[in-house]
Amino acid sequence: MKLALVTGGTRGIGLAVARLLAAQGMAVTVTYAHDAEAAQQTVAQAQAEGLSLSALRCDAGSAADWRTLSQPGGFLDGKSVSVLVHAAGFTRDKLAMTMPVQDFDDVLGVHLRGGFLAAQAVMKGMIAARNGRIVFICSPTAWLGRRGQTAYGAAKAGLYGLTQSLVQELSRFQITCNCVSAGLVDTSLTAELPESVRADLLSAIPMGRAGTAAEVAELVGFLASKQSAYITGQWLAVDGGLDALAEDNF
Repeated sequence: MKLALVTGGTRGIGLAVARLLAAQGMAVTVTYAHDAEAAQQTVAQAQAEGLSLSALRCDAGSAADWRTLSQPGGFLDGKSVSVLVHAAGFTRDKLAMTMPVQDFDDVLGVHLRGGFLAAQAVMKGMIAARNGRIVFICSPTAWLGRRGQTAYGAAKAGLYGLTQSLVQELSRFQITCNCVSAGLVDTSLTAELPESVRADLLSAIPMGRAGTAAEVAELVGFLASKQSAYITGQWLAVDGGLDALAEDNF
């Protein structure tokens, strides 16, 4: 049975991805940073439905946590992860002028450094297996920008740059690396948006609606499959057409 690792896989897009991969027959492990009780409830529900899902604590941006997982006796010791999906993330939206440097560092730490650390932790096993799939969950904010999201946008754009370099290093081992750009998606995170902000976002989406986590997960599931073996280095959007506005940036 193939092993999949999904960072931030206990809620939102990460959870939808984890459940879909498990439904496809993979043994899926999700990571969480803080809420162990919620993570275990998520696992229990999935297992009750016959899905192979487990959870472990790992702050995606912590090099120490990844070392613990990779050391002898750790979760990754002796295991070969076939699919890595980096979905962990959060926002601390503030205007650039007033944003504390620590907030900027924390956001980049989980999104961008977390993507690097996760990929670094699994690539040795993927290289040995001469096969692997790496997917980073990104956002159109990387190219379009958004008021108050300097840290988030910079982190997501950085993941695209990380992807391109990993493609150059890992393709010869039949390892693919892609970005899936999720636009406005109905999750617990976006549910906290003020109605005026949500309306503004919806007005910019050609399809006129928010997406669902399941719609994003479907694309990730395809990229995790053998049918995607020749697709790498791509920025693939699930956003109702929003990314089309940024096509001149490519």
